[in-house]
Amino acid sequence: MIYLDNSSTTKQADSVTKLMAEIAEERWGNPSSLHALGIRAEKHLETARKNVAALLGASQDQVFFTSGGTEGDVMILTGVMRARKRERRKLIVSAVEHPAVLETAAALERDGFEVVRIGVDRMCRIDMDALKDAIDEDTALVSVMAVNNETGTIMPVREIANAAHAKGAYFHTDAVQALGKEDLKATGADLITVSSHKIHGPMGVGGVFVGKGVKILPLIPGGGQEKGMRSGTENVPGIAGFGEAARLASENFEGHRRHFKEIHERLRDNIESSIRDIVVNSPDDGTHAVLNVSFMGTRGEVLLHTLEQEGIYVSTGSACSSNKKGQSHVLTAMGLSGKEIEGAIRFSLSRYNTLEEMDMAADAVRRAVTRFRKLGSFR
Repeated sequence: MIYLDNSSTTKQADSVTKLMAEIAEERWGNPSSLHALGIRAEKHLETARKNVAALLGASQDQVFFTSGGTEGDVMILTGVMRARKRERRKLIVSAVEHPAVLETAAALERDGFEVVRIGVDRMCRIDMDALKDAIDEDTALVSVMAVNNETGTIMPVREIANAAHAKGAYFHTDAVQALGKEDLKATGADLITVSSHKIHGPMGVGGVFVGKGVKILPLIPGGGQEKGMRSGTENVPGIAGFGEAARLASENFEGHRRHFKEIHERLRDNIESSIRDIVVNSPDDGTHAVLNVSFMGTRGEVLLHTLEQEGIYVSTGSACSSNKKGQSHVLTAMGLSGKEIEGAIRFSLSRYNTLEEMDMAADAVRRAVTRFRKLGSFR
């Protein structure tokens, strides 16, 4: 099997699975309990918090655990807009955000808040002039993802943060696709969303960074866990697994980045040199974890299933919306034609992928594209 759908989820690391099993079998205490099992469970939470904070370049008291990236996005957008509604009522997002951001923005708009959606260019780069023009004294929050999940485009988060701060607005970045792949220690963000299962941790676990002094109301009130930011008994095995995955991502971080670059370039070079009539939708300066390519005269869904028969797993877009009918909102916002969107495939990589796998995958794609185009010529 060659797994190239890591932007949707990653294989759980062996040490993550081992730690989670040990906790579930031997150290199952509630971290709010005062006895030894509870205290031991609380220590697992704090170790995980330290590891995630280190990967973000934050202090431990600024990290709060959630059920994943979607909850984190909803928590931040809703919590900030509610907290600042008497002073500011505008929310600014990009047109290519994750559905968790876009759907929450739409819900806030229905509740009477103003929402401005900023467009992108052909390589998914945000229109900075339009963004800066939109930010004013009524803007409570600007939310722009760090790395686009369909194209791998890296957004200028530091510049966006500076523009937001100049007008007294907070800046939030959904860094789910950037965590473990890009340096998040200098984003300038007031709020950050991250997720475990994109970095070889378990599904159903995530976290948010909340900067000091940021006004935000909790999404889930209750027993006061996570310092009142997110009530409910913590998922100790899952959070511990997230912490272990963060520790692994921090180890040899630059070495991992070099590996991503090497396998990304190998896959891209192989595809470009062996297949004609393609359009590369990922920018040269994007993250090396994602490569989006349109194979003209084909259908991405058919290519996906053809490759699957050979044990190669890719995607036609975001897993959060790929089971729904309709074209990718990201590729549409970029101005791609219907044919370009129809033939688009996303290859998303992990540190466990190899150069040999890139060669094999590119060759399988070439065969699948050739076969489809020949069949199409008889229609």
